[in-house]
Amino acid sequence: MPDDASPLPPLPDAAPGGILLTPDGSRTAHNARFGEAYGSRHGAAAQARHVFLEGTGTHLHPAPRVLEVGFGLGVNFRATVADAAARGVALAYHAFEFDPAPRALLREVGSGGQGAEHPVWEALLAAWPESGLGPQDLPQEIQVQAGGVSVTVTFADVLTAPLPDAWASALYLDGFSPSRNPEVWTPEFVARVAGTLAPGGVLGTYSAAGHVRRALEAAGLRVERRPGAPGKRECLRAVREG
Repeated sequence: MPDDASPLPPLPDAAPGGILLTPDGSRTAHNARFGEAYGSRHGAAAQARHVFLEGTGTHLHPAPRVLEVGFGLGVNFRATVADAAARGVALAYHAFEFDPAPRALLREVGSGGQGAEHPVWEALLAAWPESGLGPQDLPQEIQVQAGGVSVTVTFADVLTAPLPDAWASALYLDGFSPSRNPEVWTPEFVARVAGTLAPGGVLGTYSAAGHVRRALEAAGLRVERRPGAPGKRECLRAVREG
C-alpha cells in the first residue's frame, strides 16, 4: 500500500479509466475511500517484491503460507504467485479485504503484469464480485485452487474477523498508511495479527514509522530495519522467534 512518508511527486502517466502507471511499468489505482493510491506510486511491482516477497523470505521458502492484511488490487498476490510458479513450489495464500475493488479494476491493473497469466489469477477473477461489495454484504469468502496455488480471500473487517493461529510463514501487513488507516497499525491489532505467524515466520511492511516499529516489538517480534523500496528510505521486517 502507499508510502507513509512525505508527499509524493506527480505520477508519470495515467491510463484510461484512472489506472495509474508507475515508473517500473506496473499499475496501481487511486482509492477514493482512503484518498491514496493502492500501491506505491514509485513502483507498485517493485514494492511488492522488495518489501513483501523478499522482505519476508517468501521467495526462498519451500512451501510458503502467506497471510495478507489488505489484498487491494492483488499486486502482492500476483508477485508471490509468479515467484512460486517460477520455482515450482506450492503456495497457500489467505488475504483479508474489507473494501474489495470491482473485478474489472483488478483485471485492468493486472493486465500484462507478473502473475497475470497464471491460472489461479483467472480463477480468482472469475469468482471475484463483479461490482465490489459494500459493508452490508460482508462477511463473504472466496476460495480457489489452480496451478499449485490455493488462495482464500475473506471479505470482512480484519479487526474483528477470526484469524488463523500460528499458521503463516509470512505476513504481509499492507494496509493504507497509518495516517489514513490507523486501525490496522495499533499495538492491539498488531499483537493480534502477529499471532498468525508460525514460529520463524516473518512479517513485512512498507511502513517504517516509529510507532509501527514499537507496536511490532511490543507484540514480541524481533524487528529489523531494511532499505526501502523505490521512494522510501526504510521498511520493516519482524520475525516471530520460537
